[in-house]
Amino acid sequence: MARIGVRIGINALYLIPGGVGGTEIYLRELLAALAELDQTNEYLVFTNLETQSDLVPKQANFHWKPQAVHARFRPARILWEQIVLPFEAARYGLDVLFNPGFTAPLFSPCRQVTVFHDLQHKRHPEYFRWFDLPFWRLMLWAAAHRSRRLIAVSEATRSDLLRFYSIRKDRIAVIHHGVGPAFAQLDRSHTESYLLCVSTLHPHKNLPRLIRAYGRKKRDFQLILTGLRGFHAQAIERLIEELHLQESVRITGWVPREKLYSLYARARAFVYPSTFEGFGMPVLEALAAGIPVACSDIPPLREVAGDTALYFDPLNEDAIEAGLERVMSDRQLQERMTQERRDRAQPFTWERSAAQTLKVLCDI
Repeated sequence: MARIGVRIGINALYLIPGGVGGTEIYLRELLAALAELDQTNEYLVFTNLETQSDLVPKQANFHWKPQAVHARFRPARILWEQIVLPFEAARYGLDVLFNPGFTAPLFSPCRQVTVFHDLQHKRHPEYFRWFDLPFWRLMLWAAAHRSRRLIAVSEATRSDLLRFYSIRKDRIAVIHHGVGPAFAQLDRSHTESYLLCVSTLHPHKNLPRLIRAYGRKKRDFQLILTGLRGFHAQAIERLIEELHLQESVRITGWVPREKLYSLYARARAFVYPSTFEGFGMPVLEALAAGIPVACSDIPPLREVAGDTALYFDPLNEDAIEAGLERVMSDRQLQERMTQERRDRAQPFTWERSAAQTLKVLCDI
Protein backbone atom coordinates (compact mmCIF):
# COMPACT_ATOMS: atom_id res chain seq x y z
CA MET A 1 0.00 0.00 0.00
CA ALA A 2 1.38 3.38 -0.98
CA ARG A 3 1.43 5.94 1.81
CA ILE A 4 -0.81 8.88 0.98
CA GLY A 5 -1.07 10.66 4.34
CA VAL A 6 -1.26 9.80 8.01
CA ARG A 7 -1.65 6.06 8.51
CA ILE A 8 -4.32 5.53 11.17
CA GLY A 9 -5.11 2.20 12.80
CA ILE A 10 -8.60 1.62 14.20
CA ASN A 11 -8.70 -0.82 17.11
CA ALA A 12 -12.14 -2.40 16.69
CA LEU A 13 -11.25 -5.62 18.51
CA TYR A 14 -13.81 -4.83 21.25
CA LEU A 15 -16.78 -4.71 18.89
CA ILE A 16 -19.39 -7.48 19.10
CA PRO A 17 -22.17 -6.65 16.62
CA GLY A 18 -25.42 -6.28 18.56
CA GLY A 19 -23.54 -6.90 21.80
CA VAL A 20 -21.91 -3.66 22.99
CA GLY A 21 -24.76 -1.15 22.73
CA GLY A 22 -24.06 2.48 21.95
CA THR A 23 -20.33 2.06 21.38
CA GLU A 24 -21.15 0.05 18.25
CA ILE A 25 -23.35 2.84 16.89
CA TYR A 26 -20.60 5.32 17.73
CA LEU A 27 -17.93 3.44 15.79
CA ARG A 28 -20.08 2.67 12.75
CA GLU A 29 -21.32 6.24 12.43
CA LEU A 30 -17.89 7.73 13.04
CA LEU A 31 -16.20 5.56 10.40
CA ALA A 32 -18.89 6.41 7.85
CA ALA A 33 -18.46 10.13 8.58
CA LEU A 34 -14.66 9.89 8.36
CA ALA A 35 -15.01 8.25 4.95
CA GLU A 36 -17.18 11.13 3.75
CA LEU A 37 -14.75 13.68 5.13
CA ASP A 38 -11.33 12.22 4.38
CA GLN A 39 -9.98 10.72 1.16
CA THR A 40 -6.35 11.55 1.98
CA ASN A 41 -5.33 9.66 5.08
CA GLU A 42 -5.13 5.88 5.26
CA TYR A 43 -7.22 3.79 7.67
CA LEU A 44 -6.55 0.21 8.72
CA VAL A 45 -9.48 -1.24 10.66
CA PHE A 46 -8.52 -4.18 12.90
CA THR A 47 -11.53 -6.36 13.67
CA ASN A 48 -12.27 -9.66 15.43
CA LEU A 49 -13.89 -12.83 14.10
CA GLU A 50 -17.40 -11.67 15.05
CA THR A 51 -17.20 -8.48 12.99
CA GLN A 52 -17.59 -8.58 9.22
CA SER A 53 -16.33 -6.26 6.51
CA ASP A 54 -19.53 -4.18 6.56
CA LEU A 55 -17.97 -2.14 9.40
CA VAL A 56 -15.34 -0.78 7.03
CA PRO A 57 -16.32 1.94 4.51
CA LYS A 58 -16.01 0.85 0.87
CA GLN A 59 -13.44 3.49 0.03
CA ALA A 60 -9.93 3.15 -1.36
CA ASN A 61 -8.19 4.60 1.72
CA PHE A 62 -9.97 2.23 4.15
CA HIS A 63 -8.61 -1.29 4.62
CA TRP A 64 -10.11 -4.23 6.53
CA LYS A 65 -7.60 -6.12 8.69
CA PRO A 66 -9.46 -9.04 10.34
CA GLN A 67 -7.70 -10.67 13.28
CA ALA A 68 -7.95 -14.32 14.35
CA VAL A 69 -9.51 -13.72 17.76
CA HIS A 70 -13.04 -13.90 19.19
CA ALA A 71 -14.08 -10.81 21.17
CA ARG A 72 -16.70 -12.79 23.10
CA PHE A 73 -13.87 -14.58 24.90
CA ARG A 74 -12.55 -11.50 26.67
CA PRO A 75 -9.24 -12.93 27.96
CA ALA A 76 -8.22 -13.86 24.42
CA ARG A 77 -9.26 -10.48 23.08
CA ILE A 78 -7.28 -8.65 25.77
CA LEU A 79 -4.18 -10.74 25.13
CA TRP A 80 -4.47 -10.16 21.38
CA GLU A 81 -4.86 -6.43 21.91
CA GLN A 82 -1.86 -6.31 24.23
CA ILE A 83 0.50 -8.65 22.35
CA VAL A 84 -0.48 -9.08 18.70
CA LEU A 85 -1.97 -5.67 17.88
CA PRO A 86 1.28 -3.79 18.64
CA PHE A 87 3.10 -6.09 16.21
CA GLU A 88 0.42 -5.39 13.62
CA ALA A 89 0.83 -1.65 14.22
CA ALA A 90 4.58 -1.96 13.63
CA ARG A 91 4.12 -4.24 10.63
CA TYR A 92 1.89 -1.72 8.85
CA GLY A 93 3.88 1.33 9.94
CA LEU A 94 1.01 3.06 11.72
CA ASP A 95 1.46 6.69 12.67
CA VAL A 96 -1.34 6.60 15.24
CA LEU A 97 -3.60 3.93 16.77
CA PHE A 98 -7.16 5.01 17.52
CA ASN A 99 -8.87 3.04 20.32
CA PRO A 100 -12.61 3.84 20.29
CA GLY A 101 -13.62 1.37 23.01
CA PHE A 102 -11.90 2.36 26.29
CA THR A 103 -8.86 0.02 26.16
CA ALA A 104 -5.48 0.29 24.46
CA PRO A 105 -2.22 -1.67 24.20
CA LEU A 106 0.17 -0.97 27.06
CA PHE A 107 3.10 -0.90 24.66
CA SER A 108 2.59 0.53 21.21
CA PRO A 109 5.12 1.37 18.49
CA CYS A 110 3.07 4.46 17.60
CA ARG A 111 1.14 7.21 19.32
CA GLN A 112 -2.33 6.38 20.63
CA VAL A 113 -5.66 8.16 21.03
CA THR A 114 -8.27 6.46 23.23
CA VAL A 115 -11.96 7.25 23.66
CA PHE A 116 -13.54 7.23 27.12
CA HIS A 117 -17.32 7.00 26.93
CA ASP A 118 -17.65 7.15 30.72
CA LEU A 119 -15.92 6.18 33.96
CA GLN A 120 -18.74 4.16 35.43
CA HIS A 121 -16.32 1.67 37.00
CA LYS A 122 -15.00 4.51 39.17
CA ARG A 123 -18.28 6.29 39.86
CA HIS A 124 -20.46 3.19 40.38
CA PRO A 125 -18.35 0.06 40.94
CA GLU A 126 -21.42 -1.58 42.52
CA TYR A 127 -22.90 -1.97 39.03
CA PHE A 128 -20.07 -4.29 37.93
CA ARG A 129 -19.74 -8.00 38.42
CA TRP A 130 -16.90 -8.82 40.79
CA PHE A 131 -14.89 -10.65 38.13
CA ASP A 132 -15.23 -7.75 35.63
CA LEU A 133 -14.23 -4.89 37.93
CA PRO A 134 -10.47 -5.63 38.18
CA PHE A 135 -10.28 -5.70 34.37
CA TRP A 136 -11.95 -2.32 34.07
CA ARG A 137 -9.78 -0.76 36.78
CA LEU A 138 -6.49 -1.97 35.33
CA MET A 139 -7.14 -1.64 31.61
CA LEU A 140 -8.76 1.80 31.69
CA TRP A 141 -6.12 3.22 34.02
CA ALA A 142 -3.46 1.89 31.67
CA ALA A 143 -5.19 3.26 28.57
CA ALA A 144 -5.56 6.68 30.16
CA HIS A 145 -1.89 6.89 31.03
CA ARG A 146 -0.37 5.22 27.96
CA SER A 147 -2.31 7.20 25.34
CA ARG A 148 -0.96 10.49 24.02
CA ARG A 149 -4.45 12.01 23.84
CA LEU A 150 -7.85 11.06 25.26
CA ILE A 151 -11.27 11.81 23.84
CA ALA A 152 -14.11 12.30 26.33
CA VAL A 153 -17.63 12.19 24.90
CA SER A 154 -18.92 14.88 27.29
CA GLU A 155 -17.75 17.54 29.71
CA ALA A 156 -19.01 15.29 32.49
CA THR A 157 -16.71 12.48 31.35
CA ARG A 158 -13.76 14.87 31.09
CA SER A 159 -14.44 15.99 34.66
CA ASP A 160 -14.37 12.37 35.77
CA LEU A 161 -11.06 11.74 33.95
CA LEU A 162 -9.51 14.73 35.71
CA ARG A 163 -10.98 13.67 39.05
CA PHE A 164 -9.92 10.02 39.03
CA TYR A 165 -6.68 10.03 37.01
CA SER A 166 -3.56 12.20 37.17
CA ILE A 167 -3.94 13.59 33.66
CA ARG A 168 -3.24 17.05 32.33
CA LYS A 169 -6.36 18.84 31.15
CA ASP A 170 -4.80 19.64 27.77
CA ARG A 171 -4.49 15.91 26.99
CA ILE A 172 -8.28 15.52 26.92
CA ALA A 173 -10.49 16.63 24.03
CA VAL A 174 -14.26 16.71 24.47
CA ILE A 175 -15.96 15.46 21.30
CA HIS A 176 -19.69 14.87 21.51
CA HIS A 177 -21.47 12.07 19.70
CA GLY A 178 -23.57 12.92 16.70
CA VAL A 179 -27.01 11.89 15.55
CA GLY A 180 -27.84 10.64 12.08
CA PRO A 181 -30.05 12.78 9.78
CA ALA A 182 -32.57 9.92 9.54
CA PHE A 183 -33.99 10.85 12.95
CA ALA A 184 -34.90 14.40 11.88
CA GLN A 185 -36.54 12.99 8.73
CA LEU A 186 -38.89 10.59 10.52
CA ASP A 187 -42.58 10.87 9.71
CA ARG A 188 -44.28 11.39 13.08
CA SER A 189 -47.74 12.12 11.74
CA HIS A 190 -49.12 8.80 13.02
CA THR A 191 -47.98 8.22 16.60
CA GLU A 192 -49.24 5.38 18.76
CA SER A 193 -50.04 5.06 22.44
CA TYR A 194 -46.69 3.96 23.83
CA LEU A 195 -43.83 5.43 25.82
CA LEU A 196 -40.43 4.47 24.41
CA CYS A 197 -37.24 3.80 26.36
CA VAL A 198 -34.12 2.93 24.35
CA SER A 199 -31.68 1.48 26.84
CA THR A 200 -29.34 -1.39 27.57
CA LEU A 201 -30.78 -3.55 30.37
CA HIS A 202 -27.98 -2.81 32.83
CA PRO A 203 -28.38 -1.80 36.51
CA HIS A 204 -27.40 1.87 36.09
CA LYS A 205 -30.17 2.37 33.54
CA ASN A 206 -32.61 2.40 36.49
CA LEU A 207 -35.32 0.46 34.69
CA PRO A 208 -36.80 -1.21 37.82
CA ARG A 209 -37.78 2.20 39.22
CA LEU A 210 -39.29 3.16 35.86
CA ILE A 211 -41.29 -0.08 35.71
CA ARG A 212 -42.52 0.27 39.30
CA ALA A 213 -43.53 3.90 38.66
CA TYR A 214 -45.33 2.86 35.49
CA GLY A 215 -47.04 -0.07 37.23
CA ARG A 216 -48.57 1.93 40.08
CA LYS A 217 -51.86 2.15 38.25
CA LYS A 218 -53.50 0.94 35.05
CA ARG A 219 -52.20 2.95 32.08
CA ASP A 220 -53.75 3.70 28.74
CA PHE A 221 -50.36 3.42 27.06
CA GLN A 222 -47.68 0.76 26.73
CA LEU A 223 -44.08 1.00 27.89
CA ILE A 224 -41.63 -0.33 25.30
CA LEU A 225 -38.04 -1.08 26.34
CA THR A 226 -35.68 -1.62 23.45
CA GLY A 227 -31.93 -2.22 23.46
CA LEU A 228 -29.21 -4.68 24.36
CA ARG A 229 -30.50 -7.16 26.95
CA GLY A 230 -27.51 -6.93 29.29
CA PHE A 231 -26.87 -8.96 32.43
CA HIS A 232 -29.76 -7.30 34.35
CA ALA A 233 -32.38 -8.52 31.88
CA GLN A 234 -33.62 -11.50 33.88
CA ALA A 235 -34.20 -9.41 37.00
CA ILE A 236 -36.20 -6.90 34.96
CA GLU A 237 -38.29 -9.67 33.38
CA ARG A 238 -39.03 -11.10 36.85
CA LEU A 239 -40.15 -7.68 38.07
CA ILE A 240 -42.51 -7.31 35.11
CA GLU A 241 -44.04 -10.70 35.95
CA GLU A 242 -44.33 -9.89 39.67
CA LEU A 243 -46.21 -6.68 38.86
CA HIS A 244 -48.39 -8.50 36.27
CA LEU A 245 -47.30 -6.08 33.54
CA GLN A 246 -46.57 -8.63 30.80
CA GLU A 247 -49.32 -7.18 28.59
CA SER A 248 -48.29 -3.55 28.96
CA VAL A 249 -44.47 -3.58 29.24
CA ARG A 250 -42.67 -4.98 26.20
CA ILE A 251 -38.96 -5.80 25.92
CA THR A 252 -37.78 -5.99 22.31
CA GLY A 253 -34.05 -6.64 22.78
CA TRP A 254 -31.53 -5.22 20.33
CA VAL A 255 -33.21 -4.23 17.06
CA PRO A 256 -31.86 -3.25 13.60
CA ARG A 257 -31.67 0.47 12.86
CA GLU A 258 -34.68 0.45 10.53
CA LYS A 259 -36.84 -1.09 13.27
CA LEU A 260 -35.48 1.45 15.75
CA TYR A 261 -36.41 4.32 13.42
CA SER A 262 -39.94 2.93 13.26
CA LEU A 263 -40.19 2.80 17.05
CA TYR A 264 -39.03 6.41 17.36
CA ALA A 265 -41.38 7.54 14.58
CA ARG A 266 -44.51 6.13 16.26
CA ALA A 267 -43.72 6.82 19.94
CA ARG A 268 -45.90 9.40 21.66
CA ALA A 269 -43.07 10.24 24.06
CA PHE A 270 -39.65 9.10 25.25
CA VAL A 271 -38.32 8.38 28.74
CA TYR A 272 -34.76 7.85 29.98
CA PRO A 273 -34.40 7.19 33.72
CA SER A 274 -30.66 6.37 33.88
CA THR A 275 -28.76 7.19 37.07
CA PHE A 276 -25.44 7.46 35.23
CA GLU A 277 -24.37 8.27 31.67
CA GLY A 278 -21.28 9.30 29.80
CA PHE A 279 -23.31 11.04 27.12
CA GLY A 280 -26.87 9.80 26.51
CA MET A 281 -27.16 9.08 22.79
CA PRO A 282 -30.82 7.87 22.90
CA VAL A 283 -31.90 11.21 24.37
CA LEU A 284 -30.20 13.02 21.50
CA GLU A 285 -31.89 10.72 18.99
CA ALA A 286 -35.30 11.43 20.52
CA LEU A 287 -34.67 15.18 20.44
CA ALA A 288 -33.61 15.01 16.78
CA ALA A 289 -36.88 13.24 15.99
CA GLY A 290 -38.85 15.93 17.83
CA ILE A 291 -40.20 13.51 20.45
CA PRO A 292 -41.22 14.82 23.90
CA VAL A 293 -38.51 13.68 26.33
CA ALA A 294 -38.64 13.02 30.07
CA CYS A 295 -35.25 12.07 31.51
CA SER A 296 -33.05 11.99 34.57
CA ASP A 297 -31.72 15.23 35.93
CA ILE A 298 -28.02 14.33 35.67
CA PRO A 299 -25.21 16.48 34.15
CA PRO A 300 -24.56 14.53 30.91
CA LEU A 301 -28.25 14.61 29.95
CA ARG A 302 -28.47 18.33 30.78
CA GLU A 303 -25.44 18.77 28.52
CA VAL A 304 -27.30 17.04 25.68
CA ALA A 305 -30.86 18.28 26.12
CA GLY A 306 -30.47 21.72 27.69
CA ASP A 307 -33.90 23.16 28.51
CA THR A 308 -35.81 21.09 25.93
CA ALA A 309 -36.47 18.03 28.13
CA LEU A 310 -38.67 17.40 31.16
CA TYR A 311 -36.33 16.37 34.01
CA PHE A 312 -36.96 14.23 37.08
CA ASP A 313 -34.99 12.86 40.03
CA PRO A 314 -34.04 9.32 38.91
CA LEU A 315 -33.92 8.08 42.52
CA ASN A 316 -37.48 9.16 43.29
CA GLU A 317 -40.27 6.94 41.93
CA ASP A 318 -42.87 9.63 42.60
CA ALA A 319 -40.89 12.05 40.44
CA ILE A 320 -40.47 9.45 37.69
CA GLU A 321 -44.21 8.73 37.69
CA ALA A 322 -45.05 12.44 37.51
CA GLY A 323 -42.59 12.83 34.63
CA LEU A 324 -43.93 9.97 32.55
CA GLU A 325 -47.55 11.03 33.16
CA ARG A 326 -46.88 14.61 32.08
CA VAL A 327 -44.79 13.73 29.03
CA MET A 328 -47.53 11.38 27.82
CA SER A 329 -50.54 13.60 28.54
CA ASP A 330 -49.47 17.26 28.22
CA ARG A 331 -50.41 18.10 24.63
CA GLN A 332 -49.06 21.63 24.95
CA LEU A 333 -45.67 20.27 26.01
CA GLN A 334 -45.72 17.74 23.18
CA GLU A 335 -46.52 20.26 20.47
CA ARG A 336 -44.89 23.48 21.72
CA MET A 337 -41.32 22.25 21.94
CA THR A 338 -41.06 20.04 18.85
CA GLN A 339 -38.97 22.53 16.84
CA GLU A 340 -36.96 23.51 19.92
CA ARG A 341 -36.00 19.88 20.46
CA ARG A 342 -34.92 19.48 16.84
CA ASP A 343 -32.99 22.75 16.97
CA ARG A 344 -31.21 21.57 20.11
CA ALA A 345 -30.08 18.36 18.37
CA GLN A 346 -29.06 20.00 15.10
CA PRO A 347 -25.43 20.90 16.03
CA PHE A 348 -24.73 17.32 17.13
CA THR A 349 -23.63 15.80 13.82
CA TRP A 350 -21.37 12.87 13.05
CA GLU A 351 -19.64 15.07 10.49
CA ARG A 352 -18.58 17.44 13.26
CA SER A 353 -17.55 14.53 15.50
CA ALA A 354 -15.46 13.07 12.67
CA ALA A 355 -13.77 16.39 11.87
CA GLN A 356 -12.85 16.98 15.51
CA THR A 357 -11.63 13.39 15.92
CA LEU A 358 -9.52 13.59 12.75
CA LYS A 359 -7.90 16.78 14.03
CA VAL A 360 -6.89 15.02 17.25
CA LEU A 361 -5.54 12.00 15.33
CA CYS A 362 -3.47 14.08 12.93
CA ASP A 363 -2.17 16.72 15.36
CA ILE A 364 -0.63 14.55 18.08
